[in-house]
Amino acid sequence: VSKQMLEQVLRELQPLCTAEQQFIEKFFQLSQDTADLQVLEVSVRTIWPQGQCPSPFNCLPFFFFFFFLSRLEEPTTRLLSEIFSCLEPELRGFLDVCNKVHQFGCLQVLVTLNDSVFEMWGSSSALPSSFLNTVLGNMLLLAKSSFNKCIGTLCKEIEEAKMPSKMKGRILPSVSRFEEFVNFSEEVFRTARRRGELDKAHLRLAGSVFSSINSLPSANLKVNTDMVMMENFHHIHSFLCQKKIHCLEGKKREAKQRYSEHMEKYVIKYLGQPLEKLNHFFEGVKARVAQGVKEEEVSFQLAYSKQELRKVIEKYPGKEVKRALETLYRKIHKYLSPEENLLPVVWHAMEQEFICQYQEFEDLIQRCYAGSGIAMDFTMEDLLSYFNSITLSN
Repeated sequence: VSKQMLEQVLRELQPLCTAEQQFIEKFFQLSQDTADLQVLEVSVRTIWPQGQCPSPFNCLPFFFFFFFLSRLEEPTTRLLSEIFSCLEPELRGFLDVCNKVHQFGCLQVLVTLNDSVFEMWGSSSALPSSFLNTVLGNMLLLAKSSFNKCIGTLCKEIEEAKMPSKMKGRILPSVSRFEEFVNFSEEVFRTARRRGELDKAHLRLAGSVFSSINSLPSANLKVNTDMVMMENFHHIHSFLCQKKIHCLEGKKREAKQRYSEHMEKYVIKYLGQPLEKLNHFFEGVKARVAQGVKEEEVSFQLAYSKQELRKVIEKYPGKEVKRALETLYRKIHKYLSPEENLLPVVWHAMEQEFICQYQEFEDLIQRCYAGSGIAMDFTMEDLLSYFNSITLSN
């Protein structure tokens, strides 16, 4: 409603001011320079044909043109300023009301004023009053100031948002807030002639959201931080893929990279749990080799002897490994947000990493315990069947 009212006010202002200007010039005989102005106008419009006329705020020649125009029309402008002395204060008050109708009302005000000024300066009809140009120019600056203030407040709100200490894996309020703003603003600017201000705002807000997510490790969450960060970066990436906003392509790629990084950290952190003691044993073996112990001599180290390896392997019969994987699956299922549908992706990544770990264990046994006949209780085929069974049963 406020948008329609503002558009109506702006539509009615131009003919009113133009008619008053024409009357003043005729009555007080102030149009003696009209021929010179028309020649100047034709010259400018030859450079920028109809429909291609740029905004005066982006084009230096336009500044010079309207500077000379305003100098020639000074008597007219002074009279119009006296007649419409209450216009600018009234417009300021009206814009203030429009801004308060909706939390992001300043977006609609900015778009409406931008389009109105663009159409006025790009019109092929008679030049509007320089007085009205000044008034609407001031209103546009005011609208941009209100818009920037709104974005600054929103950025601060996102960056300073406190995270709940008992938080399950889910989308952060700051991410939802960003998504809400983008959806609303893209609809408002859908038919706008210019969107430079909005693109700058999107980049500022995206930076604030990323900062908010990056601050999670210091929030002392009761759940795995990498899991929450993985889900939120994944959510942002999916959202930006859907919206296809050109200025946020870089942020979309960054979100995908961060999502992948934190999924890898999340998988690795939980990976060692089903085979924790076996993993710890082989980490020690790799450390000894890295320190210069020959592979064939590792088994002579007391803590990594063949006997110690057999003891560790005995703790992980095939049935126990399968049971441990089932427990792990239920735990991941419990904490991952169903909305993001990341369980199949994470579980597949878990399977791939687990297979790599198993192959590494087998390789270390062959290299450091060659000829010992030592082998794990389950084979690669068994491991694949465990994962397949768990996936199908859930």
